[in-house]
Amino acid sequence: MLQLVSERPPGRPRDLGIDGRALEVARRHLARHGYESLSLAAVASEAGTTRQALYRRWPTKAELATAAIAAMSEAERRQPTADPFADLVAELEAFRKGISRPDGVSMVGTMLLRSTDPELVTLFRERIVAPRRRRLGAILARAQDTGLLDARADLELAVAMLTGSWYARALAGNPAPRDWPRRAATLVWRALGGTPPT
Repeated sequence: MLQLVSERPPGRPRDLGIDGRALEVARRHLARHGYESLSLAAVASEAGTTRQALYRRWPTKAELATAAIAAMSEAERRQPTADPFADLVAELEAFRKGISRPDGVSMVGTMLLRSTDPELVTLFRERIVAPRRRRLGAILARAQDTGLLDARADLELAVAMLTGSWYARALAGNPAPRDWPRRAATLVWRALGGTPPT
């Protein structure tokens, strides 16, 4: 006689809503208290779950913090258009909005500390910094391929200059103005041999 076996594992079904709630709470705690004071126990309590459930998803505090920040990205919604310059401005505007959040600034400051957890630095670079640099580089490469920029232009340095100009102003105590994305894009576009649209 055949015995039917259920494919569902024993116990309660996994609560898929935990992920979103936990990431949202983690972002709020990062903004209020910074990374050093981020507590998985506090996040779990406010998100209505347990520390064990969080550890199954994010084994370390660094995993949770970087996942929370990366989840804010809307990069997938920004599809390439026929206007690379407009795409560049849009990408820089997204960077400005992200970095201007309280948790964005606090995490950047944390990255500059010598005592920062090496795992956090590695994950932050992999999940936040590297994808942004790839997107900026891809936009400039597309403009270069279509003849809008000098074929010999140094795109790697240009990518660093784009976001670096924001950090330089912030460190000097001179917050970037709202039109910073277009101004930065215009300056770098000209430096790369292009003519920005009026």
